[in-house]
Amino acid sequence: MRFSKVEALLRGHRTVSVPAGLLLVFAGVDLLFNPPKGQFIELFGIPFLAAGLSVLALVFRRRDAFVAGEVRRTLGSRLIDRLTLRGRLVRYMPAMAIAIIAMDLAYNLAVFGEISIGTEDTAVLLFAVAMFAYPLVPAGYERERDFVLLFIGVLIAILVLPLLLARLYYQDFERSVDIYSWTALAPQTAWTLNLLGVPAEVRAFPWTTAPAVAFVTQGGTQLTVIITTSCSGIYSFGIFASAFVAFVLTEYERFEPRVFVLLGLGFLTSYVANILRMVMIVLFGVYSATPEASLQNMLVAHSNLGWIIFLGWISLFWAIVFKFVVKRPAADGAPPPSRKRGVLCGVCGDVLTPALPGYRCECGNFYHVACARDAAECPRCHRPMLLGGGSTGPSPADAGD
Repeated sequence: MRFSKVEALLRGHRTVSVPAGLLLVFAGVDLLFNPPKGQFIELFGIPFLAAGLSVLALVFRRRDAFVAGEVRRTLGSRLIDRLTLRGRLVRYMPAMAIAIIAMDLAYNLAVFGEISIGTEDTAVLLFAVAMFAYPLVPAGYERERDFVLLFIGVLIAILVLPLLLARLYYQDFERSVDIYSWTALAPQTAWTLNLLGVPAEVRAFPWTTAPAVAFVTQGGTQLTVIITTSCSGIYSFGIFASAFVAFVLTEYERFEPRVFVLLGLGFLTSYVANILRMVMIVLFGVYSATPEASLQNMLVAHSNLGWIIFLGWISLFWAIVFKFVVKRPAADGAPPPSRKRGVLCGVCGDVLTPALPGYRCECGNFYHVACARDAAECPRCHRPMLLGGGSTGPSPADAGD
């Protein structure tokens, strides 16, 4: 039986195929994460999970979700277009997603001897989900689906790939996990504390591969703070940096000087905010009255200071970016924003009146019919503006409507 016949069969019996696909998915997940005790059968969950996802992908796949060679406008969409060989690989994304899930679970089994999901595995699985859903998203949400895929892809590039490379280099799982704390956080934290007049140094600590920052409180007591990966703030940094890169790639249509400035500013300020978080946690211990109070205050600061700093800083940063920096590039030949009152043409900028017939695009923008005919496509959403008899596009709209 050919592939197309299998797909037609599943689509023709959705009331059976959809519950069957969900049942296979749930059975696979349950076997992977909750296998019967004393029985080594969790690996059977992988074919169940793959089969269930395959059934759902075939049932809900949109045949017209992507057209090879279609014009992709943003930096991110052009990047995805190249990576997918001008869209030819998009239809195979669900199958690739299933393969990624299987490889991640197999890797965990080989390294740890069991199926376990850590933070890095969560990022990989989310990327697989984004790939699985990518061809199923309606064409009207291209920018949103590109953002999600790019966001998780960059997150993997920041959090997962360096860890795998370090693991190959050190041949030591525990040591590779703490590479960020050793190279990009602990030394900078100690240097900043010394700059503020607080004696501090980085040293190794028994029974752990994570770095420790030793400092002296105002009362003369020496304390040590161990900076593990889970406490380092790398995940907050990675999430923000990934979101910022995905935002720039899906917002801009070409590389401009301010694009590089935005990227560099986003990375730098998020990194500085993370060091500031660690410095402030230590300062809570430095200026406490007793060693017991120092430990208690640092624990409270560790639990709450991070999200407060990042929430406030990210809110301020994005507010400044949207207020003073981010301006959607105008289409070639489009006039600057007009201060005229009324409904304005999106091409020439003049007011539409009942005397001048107007055209309304599906995205909501209005144009003079003559301007729409000359422009051929909407400068805002890039949909073709179909005019004339026999058109399947939107009908010309009266400006008075």
